[in-house]
Amino acid sequence: MDYKYIEQLLERYWQCETSLEEEAILKTFFNQTHIPSHLMPYKPLFVSEKMWQDVKLGEDFDARIMAHIEKDEPVKARRITWVRRMMPLYKAAASVAIILTLGNAAQSSFRREATVENDYNYENYQDSYNDPEMAYNQISDALQMVSQSLSEASKQDSLLQMQQPKETQKEQ
Repeated sequence: MDYKYIEQLLERYWQCETSLEEEAILKTFFNQTHIPSHLMPYKPLFVSEKMWQDVKLGEDFDARIMAHIEKDEPVKARRITWVRRMMPLYKAAASVAIILTLGNAAQSSFRREATVENDYNYENYQDSYNDPEMAYNQISDALQMVSQSLSEASKQDSLLQMQQPKETQKEQ
């Protein structure tokens, strides 16, 4: 049997050019029991409408929907703590701090050749004293002042311990 007319109707159906009568012809054709194998993939499309016509809502459908709609649920109020209330401010402050830190880091990395004061490259180190004896004298004077300060502090500490009553010394 030649199914050329059905194939033409299917082609027009995909182009959205069929009338209601032609779609009814396709539905009756695909509701038959004997359908050629090359047209079988299209059968569920035209048979499914008939299957869905039999599906109906239950008697209690409206009552169930209305029960869900009219259900009064209590409103749950939450306490908002002071910390939670201030959380957006903390986030904003953290964002500003991060931006400033990144800006300072970027700025210092672009000015490397201008800053020589923190250069710890010992290969480029140059001595500031021409006379080593003068450098030695200045360092020994500085160390002498540190030594005198430490000895004065230890003398004051020992005087304070002597002035405390003997009872408190025993407790310690």
